[in-house]
Amino acid sequence: MPSAGALSACHKEDNVLSLNFEAASAVPVGATMTAAPTQVTSEELLALILTQLEDDKAEDVVQIDLRGKTAIGDYMVICSGRSSRQVSSIAEKLADHLKQDFGRLSRIEGKETGDWVLIDTGDVIVHVFRPEVREFYQLEKMWLPAGATHTTAATSA
Repeated sequence: MPSAGALSACHKEDNVLSLNFEAASAVPVGATMTAAPTQVTSEELLALILTQLEDDKAEDVVQIDLRGKTAIGDYMVICSGRSSRQVSSIAEKLADHLKQDFGRLSRIEGKETGDWVLIDTGDVIVHVFRPEVREFYQLEKMWLPAGATHTTAATSA
């Protein structure tokens, strides 16, 4: 039988390895979300994300349909913020909005630097860039169908 110290080390290791540990530990004990986890379609989630990005003044928003191309998600959204502070703010507000309205926890990477923030909501992957960084990586070129442009991708739904 393992000692009490070994058990606590095991639990600590489990927390470190858990993908949702950061999100789960961010909620204070006894606090509740305003919405219970609800099932939404990827289209409903995409619509909510696009609305939130528009409200937060994200620029050059492009949506890309990934269905049938990859298993990482159904849609990808790429947008820009004017500064590192705005990029981080857009990402944080989007994650908070999804958590409050749908009880949906999102993984966020890159918020500290604010150059390129990735928000993984499960069905929709959101990239928020500073314009210079977006131009450098050109994710749209990688994921858009051949011959498509920003404007055709943004208007197709």
